[in-house]
Parts: sequence; structure tokens; C-alpha cells
Amino acid sequence: MAKKLEGKIALVTGGTTGIGLATAKLFHEEGARVIVTGRNPKTLDEARVQLGGTADVVSSDAGDPVAIEALFADIARRYERLDVLFVNAGIVRIGTIEESSLATFEEVMRVNVVGPWLSLKYATPLFRAGGAVVLNASINARLGMVGSSAYAASKAALRSLGRVAAAELAPRGIRVNVLSPGPTDSGITEKVLDPAAAAAALAHLTERIVMKRLGTVDEVARAALFLASDDSSFMTGEEIVVDGGMTRV
Repeated sequence: MAKKLEGKIALVTGGTTGIGLATAKLFHEEGARVIVTGRNPKTLDEARVQLGGTADVVSSDAGDPVAIEALFADIARRYERLDVLFVNAGIVRIGTIEESSLATFEEVMRVNVVGPWLSLKYATPLFRAGGAVVLNASINARLGMVGSSAYAASKAALRSLGRVAAAELAPRGIRVNVLSPGPTDSGITEKVLDPAAAAAALAHLTERIVMKRLGTVDEVARAALFLASDDSSFMTGEEIVVDGGMTRV
């Protein structure tokens, strides 16, 4: 059976942990030459070990305009093209509107919105007809969860960005779709809350999921593969929700 991404060049931003790492592994298994980015030296080193030389692991800050431009210039020099872009890098900050600082809100927007916008800008010249972009958003864009104002707003903006990019890039044969995961076992909650608070939050979310469990990073990765491959060749501007029915039932 032919591999779904045979011969493709694929970039996964934020690909050293969680959903990004799982997707990078799957893209490689499906025949792609994979580039992953991250900014934490520890997780970069861990990803190099886990990927075992199957991907080019690059240090790049997804919220730094200079770093983003340099990343795509380097890809142009080394690979000359890009076939798949999975814009996965993002951050979460928790806090009510009243208690959050402007600096925190701007940080989230810089990484979760400005970074993806710049990635699209610099990636576009590298794509050929048949290219695919997947933007990793979140079901938080649809919900009014207390303490998630910056994150939810950033993911709603990303969803809107995906629609516009789909319209602009369609004449060039490039598809743009959005992936919106629900609560998963990616470890992102544990990064922003202490262990007890994270466990309580995940237990609460699990109760709201119809299937009564978290999603796995591999389940989300398979949805990303679908959008990145020709299996979704007649889809653009679309959003796939992977949330165990949380926002649907």
C-alpha cells in the first residue's frame, strides 16, 4: 500500500512534544521528510532521541518574527520546497480577564496568532500545487470557559485565519484546513497548572466528554494526517473537531 505522504516535505511547528511529536512520527511513517521545531532545549534533545534521526529537529521560537523568517529561509535553502505545513505550536495561559495582564494576552496572541500568520506568509512561496496546510486550533474557540479568554480568542482568530488563507491559496492549488482538538493527553494542562489543579481540571473535562475519556495524541495526529494527505483532496477552509463529542452531543 502506498504511503500517504510519500516524497513530501513536511514541517511540524511545536513538534517536540504532545500532538506535534505524535504527528511528526506519523508523517514520517507515511513517507514524509519531516522537520520539527521547538524552543525548549530539553524537549528538543528529547525529541531528537525519540525521533531517532527520522526528522530534522530545529530550534525556532514560534513567537519570534525574526526566527520564523529565518526558519523558512533555511527550509528554502535546504529543501527548496514545502508540501505540508502543520502549524501546531501554541501556548496556554490561564486567568480571568480581570486578573490577567496585558503582557500575558499579548504573549498568547504573538505565539498563537502572529506566529501562524507569519508561518503562512513565509511558507506560501515554498508550496507547489497540491500543498496542504493544517492549523491546530481548539474547541476553546467555541466555548466560554472561565479563565481561557486569551487562549480562546487566539484559537478563534486562528480558525478565521484558516478560512481566509483557504480562499487566498486555492487558486495556487494549496489547501488550508483547521484541526480543533478537545481535551487530550498531550500534557499541555500539566504545563500551566500544578499537579492537583491539573488533575481536577482534567477530571472535570472528562465528565463533559460524551465518551468519558480524554483523546490521545495519536488520535489527533491521525486527523492531522487526513487533512495533510490527498485523502482530504476536496476539502479546504474546513474544520475537523476531534473532541469525543464534547461540543457536538
